[in-house]
Amino acid sequence: MTTIIDSDQHLYENRTLWEQHIDPAFRDEALAIVDDELGYPWLTWRGRRLDVADVQIPGDTAVLGRHRQRFRQHLAPEYDYDEALPDHYWDPSARVKQLDVMALDEAVLFPNFGLLWERRLSESLTALTANMAAWNRWCATVVTEGTGRLHPVAHLTLRDQDWLEAQLSELSSAGVRLGMIAPAAVDGRPLSHPDHDRMWAAFVHHGVTPVFHVADQPRVLDDAFYTDPDDSFVPVIESVFIWVQPAVAITDLIVNGTLARHPGLRIGIVELSSIWVPQYLMMLDGGWQFTTALNGRPLAPLDLRPSEYFSRQVRVSSFSYEQPARLTAKSGDLFMCCSDFPHSEGTATPLEDYSRIGCLPGQAEGLFHGNVATLLTQ
Repeated sequence: MTTIIDSDQHLYENRTLWEQHIDPAFRDEALAIVDDELGYPWLTWRGRRLDVADVQIPGDTAVLGRHRQRFRQHLAPEYDYDEALPDHYWDPSARVKQLDVMALDEAVLFPNFGLLWERRLSESLTALTANMAAWNRWCATVVTEGTGRLHPVAHLTLRDQDWLEAQLSELSSAGVRLGMIAPAAVDGRPLSHPDHDRMWAAFVHHGVTPVFHVADQPRVLDDAFYTDPDDSFVPVIESVFIWVQPAVAITDLIVNGTLARHPGLRIGIVELSSIWVPQYLMMLDGGWQFTTALNGRPLAPLDLRPSEYFSRQVRVSSFSYEQPARLTAKSGDLFMCCSDFPHSEGTATPLEDYSRIGCLPGQAEGLFHGNVATLLTQ
């Protein structure tokens, strides 16, 4: 039978996780979850409120909106955060038991609140790396308590090469096989910049796969397009064009030769939709061929068509409603099953959801196991 691996779940950070795991020299930079005068818990940094901490429920996004409406109306929250938060949202051992309830064998675990703060902490590289490292230390505990069934995702930045290499070494030793990075320029340099080759080589050497995931990270679109009020959870334009940032990033890595130079490098694209992939691959090859002919040379010598590097080295999570079997017929076996549990846009019954559209583990080994196993270097 196919070992079923969910490519996208989330593990909540407890209120003091960062303080508990951060380097003591940077304790003043630690993130925390602190209640306000009405009883709303906030993710905070240096006393600055970054966002409200919610207890999300799979399939019920509206409750998050109601929570924010009550706050704007200066009304007390409808629930007590700590009482409402189930153990399996944050406790690795409890999550293992939840996998049994969901009929899953293994799960990839991204941070929960780690998706909210990277862009806003970017003003301080010290604070950024210190809080990332705190989560990464916790990942080692998740590996141990997960008994081989939980695959936590480290939180990484390419802005400090020495720090990154030290983190990759520690993560590899702890059995952490995935690391979330931003699909964005690095201090004005594209991901494919030659100065970054040392870091891509380090990912391969240490057996840690970089993964793009939806998060509040450095943006590819101009800030002028983000017209939402400051207290909005997710900007509208970011939701509509959720696929643009990873598409730009992976195109840069392909056409400038990074994937060609590092054939052992794998890239994951998670919770950034998948329906764009067939048209994108057509445009990737077509745009590359056209500009190569028009300009009289490619950006970098490639032995394969650009789409073939994508097929060889990139894997993409696909929700059941995106019809992954249809996408596979058009693009090849590139897709991974996912639940996004326990987020509101996710599901607590992923196998039932895929089954309803005719995707069964015994008939789609790549979707339910093989493609995410490739990212896990299994």
